[in-house]
Amino acid sequence: MWKKSETDSVEPESTDTTERPATVQGVVTRRKEAATIGPSISIKGDLTGEEDLIVEGRVEGTIDLKQNNLTVGKEGRVNASVRANIISVEGEVEGDLSGDEQVIVRRSGNVQGNIIAPRVTLDDGCKFRGSIDMEINARSSKATNRPKAVPAIKPVVSQVPPQSEEVSGATGSEEKASKS
Repeated sequence: MWKKSETDSVEPESTDTTERPATVQGVVTRRKEAATIGPSISIKGDLTGEEDLIVEGRVEGTIDLKQNNLTVGKEGRVNASVRANIISVEGEVEGDLSGDEQVIVRRSGNVQGNIIAPRVTLDDGCKFRGSIDMEINARSSKATNRPKAVPAIKPVVSQVPPQSEEVSGATGSEEKASKS
């Protein structure tokens, strides 16, 4: 009489982006859902936030997500300077990417710009044009305790002062004699 049938206990999925508890093998954890910029949305300007973001539309300007993650989906087009904790690119990005933890360019990804992150993954088949800097972030305490890298080959410094009045292989004394 008071028991619910199995069909009564089915709840519709929520589409909000707030945190909600999730259970994994009996352990309650917090799952953080990402905000999404859909394929029909275009944004121009500075985009900041304190939650994960998925871009399936277009963004121009700057994206700063501090300690959060950015995913540029297969339909996403970003023309911006980007800073986030982890950046994953499946679509197109034109601009510099700065990942505090990692930058991943997936097989379908296309990046034209510089990447700065301690860990960088370029999947087989992705397109990338730019430079990669994998130095440890200076803000991290680990970076301040590590010694700076020393180049393997030191440049050779000439001890001979350069001669200012050389004429096609003539030495300084020969040149002075020819001027007299």
